[in-house]
Amino acid sequence: MAKESSFKNMTLTLLVITMVSSAVLAGAYRLTEDAINKVKIKKVNDGIANVLPEFDNDPSSEVSSKFIDGDSVWIYNATKDGEFVGSAIQTFTNNGFAGRISLMVGFLPDGSINNIEVISHNETPGLGDKIEPKKGTFSLQFKGKNPETMKLTVKKDGGDIDAITASTISSRAFCDAVSRAYTVFREDVMKTLGEWDGASGATSKASQN
Repeated sequence: MAKESSFKNMTLTLLVITMVSSAVLAGAYRLTEDAINKVKIKKVNDGIANVLPEFDNDPSSEVSSKFIDGDSVWIYNATKDGEFVGSAIQTFTNNGFAGRISLMVGFLPDGSINNIEVISHNETPGLGDKIEPKKGTFSLQFKGKNPETMKLTVKKDGGDIDAITASTISSRAFCDAVSRAYTVFREDVMKTLGEWDGASGATSKASQN
């Protein structure tokens, strides 16, 4: 009987330890998950602010999305005093040297690119990571340019973009993500704001009145 009682006590103890450990791990996961999500949200909000002119609405609370090429692209429209000032498009590509690259591309009302922020990537340090504005000048080629009159491919492929030295794959992937963002801006954002004039890259004033 003593052995049986000892076995039951040991089993009960192990069960209690397992339950407590599981609860602690679950609580730690929730705390970690919340912290990670807050960091991700902050990075997105910072990205929106960095790629658009000054705005006074909350684009993240009015976000919409479009499913394209097997995944979602997120659209953040910004206004100031009720007037549209630009759209931040969180776009992606799965063609990076190390896989997925996520960008925030800011478009002005005329379709030109105001700025680009890198949200996430795993490209090679010292090479592909030069897609980041803080680590290279590659992304500066897009600022102020309108994709309607600029070929968003590297020069090796007949486009207008100078690839990063020894990082053509990363450069092509970056262009792919920007091109996807522009497709969404042109086909979705401009439809809600006015008729798109493909020749001039501007909204029709008549359709806005």
